[in-house]
Amino acid sequence: MAEAADFPGMTPSPARRWLRRTGALLAGAPLLAGLLQLPAAAPAQAVGQTSAKEASDAGTVAVTVDSLSPAAPTDGDTLTVSGTVTNNGKQAVTDAHVGLQVGSALTTRSAIDSAAKRADALSGNDGSEVGGKYVAEFAKLTPGVSEHFSISVPVDKLDLDDDGVYPLGVSLAGETSAQPWEQVLGVQRTFLPWQPEEADTPTRTTVLWPLVSTVHMSAETGSNAQQTPVFLNDDLAKELSPGGRLEQLLSLGKELDVTWVIDPDLLASVDAMTGSYRVRGEGDTTTAGTHQAVAKQWLDDLQEAVLGKEVVALPFADPDLASLAHNGTGVAGSLSQLKAATDVAATTVETVLHVTPNTDFAWPVDGAVDPSIVKVATSAGADKVIARSDSLTENGDLTYTPSAARPIGGGTTAVVADARLSTAFKGDLTKASTSTLAVQEFLAQSLALNLQTGKQRSAVVAPQRMPTTSQARSLAEAVSTLQSGTWSQSQQLAAAAKAKPDPGATTKVPSRSAYPSSLRKQELPRSAFEQIAYTQDKLDNFKVILANEARVVTPFGRAMNREMSTSWRGRSTAASSFRQGVQAYLDTLTGQVKLIDKSETKLSGRSATIPVTVQNNLVQGVDHLVLRLTSKNPTRLEISDEAYAEQRVTVSGGHTTTVKFTTSAKVNGQTTVVAQLYTEDGQKYGEEVAFDVRVTEITATVMLVIGGGVLLLVLAGFRMYTQRKRAAAREAEETDETDETEEDGESGADGEDGADEAGEPADGPENAGDRENRPEKESGRRAGAADPEQPSDETPDTAVESADPSGTGERVDR
Repeated sequence: MAEAADFPGMTPSPARRWLRRTGALLAGAPLLAGLLQLPAAAPAQAVGQTSAKEASDAGTVAVTVDSLSPAAPTDGDTLTVSGTVTNNGKQAVTDAHVGLQVGSALTTRSAIDSAAKRADALSGNDGSEVGGKYVAEFAKLTPGVSEHFSISVPVDKLDLDDDGVYPLGVSLAGETSAQPWEQVLGVQRTFLPWQPEEADTPTRTTVLWPLVSTVHMSAETGSNAQQTPVFLNDDLAKELSPGGRLEQLLSLGKELDVTWVIDPDLLASVDAMTGSYRVRGEGDTTTAGTHQAVAKQWLDDLQEAVLGKEVVALPFADPDLASLAHNGTGVAGSLSQLKAATDVAATTVETVLHVTPNTDFAWPVDGAVDPSIVKVATSAGADKVIARSDSLTENGDLTYTPSAARPIGGGTTAVVADARLSTAFKGDLTKASTSTLAVQEFLAQSLALNLQTGKQRSAVVAPQRMPTTSQARSLAEAVSTLQSGTWSQSQQLAAAAKAKPDPGATTKVPSRSAYPSSLRKQELPRSAFEQIAYTQDKLDNFKVILANEARVVTPFGRAMNREMSTSWRGRSTAASSFRQGVQAYLDTLTGQVKLIDKSETKLSGRSATIPVTVQNNLVQGVDHLVLRLTSKNPTRLEISDEAYAEQRVTVSGGHTTTVKFTTSAKVNGQTTVVAQLYTEDGQKYGEEVAFDVRVTEITATVMLVIGGGVLLLVLAGFRMYTQRKRAAAREAEETDETDETEEDGESGADGEDGADEAGEPADGPENAGDRENRPEKESGRRAGAADPEQPSDETPDTAVESADPSGTGERVDR
C-alpha cells in the first residue's frame, strides 16, 4: 500500500482503499470516545463556565440544611448538620451520599455576600470532602421523594485554621442511569463562624427589639363615664394570645440582652383591653370584647421583662417621619401633631409599664434619611436619629465598618445601624432551612465585622419594625448565639450613641433625591395631612364649647396621631378609610349640638318676639356659644340697631333651650332671617338655619274697631256697677217698710190677727187704696220666694203711667 502510494498516477485497489478507511476509523475512535465522554467526566468544569443561575439550575437534587449545631462552634465541639435531600430529576439516583466540604476562609464581608448569592451553585470554593464515616449514604433516591440526613463530625476534623468565616458545603453525589459515574448532583452552602478564643476587642453590639403593631383603636368611645373604647377589629387579641406575634416577641426578647423599642400606642391599646371594650362589627354594630385576661397577662409579662432594661419610646403611634418630611410640612399644623405624639409618649410608657423611657431617638422607616427627614425627626425634641448604613453610606476611605455613632451637624447624632445585620431576617423564614441560612449568615457577618480591625467599635442591629413570628424566632436564635459567643458583647443604645465616632466615617446626609423610590411610593400623600389638619381645626372649634373637653380632645388627639402611623405604609386604602372614619365620627359629635329647623313665622304687629331653639344631644353640657340672628332685609324687619342680634347660649347635656329675639317691623311683607351658632371667638359652629318671617301691619280701621270694643266693655262695666248700686238701695228700703208694718199690728189689738172686736181689719177706710195694691205686691213676693233676689239683678220697672211716686232706684218709662 505504501509503495503504491508513492507512485503518482497509480490507482489503489479496492482492498487497499478498504484497509485505509478502516485504519483511519480505528485511529479516530479513541479521540471520538474522549470527546463524547468529556461533559460527563468533568461536570464541575463545564458548570464552572456557566453563570451562577445556570449552575444552580443544573442540580437535579435539592439539598436543604434544616439545622446546624452549634451555630458557632469552638474547640472540642461536635458539629451536627441535619437536613433533607429531594430528587427533583426524572431518574433515580443510586450509590448516593451526603458529605461536608469546608472551603478557604472568607476574608471580607462582600465575599460573604457573594457566597450567599451562590449558595446552591454546583461549583464553588468548597474544598475537599471530609469523607470517611462522616457522610450519610443512600442506596437509592427515588424521583420526587425526600430523604432526611444527619451528619455529626468533630470540629477538629474540619481543618479549621485561623479565626474567620468558612464556607461550609453540604453536597449530594451519586449516579444515574444516564450518567453511571459519581458526580455532584446538588449542594447547599452556608457559613461556619470560627472564633474559639475570646476576641481581644469584642464588638459592642446593640440589638433593637421592637414592639410595634398596626392601628387597632378607633376614635369612638362610649358615652358612659368610663368612655368604653371601640376597637377596629379583634386582631390585637390574636397577636397577644399564646403563639401570637407579640406574645412571641415578648417571650423571646425577655431572654435576651436587648434594647426595647416600644410604640406607646400599643401599650395604650393593650391597657384599654384589660377593661371593658367593644369591637366594631359590620355596619354600625359593636360587640363586647372578651380578651381582658390575655391583655392583662401580656402587660404583666412585659412589665417584668423590661425591669432593669433600656426602653426607648417612639412618638405615640410611631408617626411616619419620611412622609411628614416629604408631604406634610407644607400643611399647617402637621409638625404640631408630631410634637403632641412625642409629648405623650413618655407619660404613656410610665403609666403602663412603670419605667422611665428614653425619648431622645427618632427612627425613620428602614433608617433611610435625607436632610428634610433629619430636620423633621429632631423638630419634636429628639437629638438622635437611627439611620442605616445603606442610606448613610461610606465614601470608601475606610477599610473597615466604622462605629455606629457619628455627628451629622446641628447637635444631632446619627446612630447608623449595620444594614447587613439589620436585614438578615427579612423574607419568608417559616422553613427551617431558610431560617438556618439566615442565622449563619448573620453570625458570619458579625464575626467578619469584628475581624476587620483591632479597634474597639460599636454596632447596632435595627431589624424591621414588625417582624413575623418566624422572623422573630430566627433573630432571637442568632442574637442568643451572638451574646454567648466570643467576639461580641452587649451594649445599650444610649451608650452606642455616646461612643467616640471614627474620624474617617462619613457624616454627610444623602440628598433628598437619593431617597429610595420604593420607600417613597409607600408614603402618606399630602391629602392625608390636609385631612388631618381639617379634623384638627374642627376639633379646636368643637372643644371650646364643651364643659369637659378632655372627653373629646384626648381620644381624637390620639386618633389623629394614629392617622400618621408608619404602619399604614403599603395600606393606602385602609389608611384613607381610617381617616374618614375619624372625621365622620367627629362630624357626628359636633352635629349633636344644633339649631332646630323653623318653618315660616308670621308676625302681626309692629314689634314681636322670634324664638329660636338650640338642641344639645351630647352627654355633657355646652357653653361659650353665641346665637346670632340676622335679617336679610333690615329695612323691612329690624332685629337690632346693628346688622344682627346675638345672645349667649348654655345648654345642659341632653336638653334644649329656646332663645328669644325682639324684632321691629317697618313694613308689611316677607323677610328671610338667618340663625347661626358661633363660638365665643367668632368661629361659625354648625349649619345655619334660614326661615321666612311674614309681617302683617295693623291698619287704622282695625285700630278703631279695637278701640270701640274697648269702649263698649268700659260702658258695660259702668252699667253693671250702677245696677248693683240701685238693687242694694231698694233692698234696704223694703227692709225698712217691713219693720214698720209689724210694729203697727202689735199696737192695734190683742188678737192674733191684729183685728178689732167687730172683726174688721185693723186698717181703716183710709187704707183702702193700700189694700187694693197689696195683693199684687204680695203675689209678687210669693212668686219670687223660691228665687231670692240677688244684688246683681236688675231693678223691676214701674207700670206705665203709674201715678204713684217712683221708688228709689227705679226707672220710669214715659
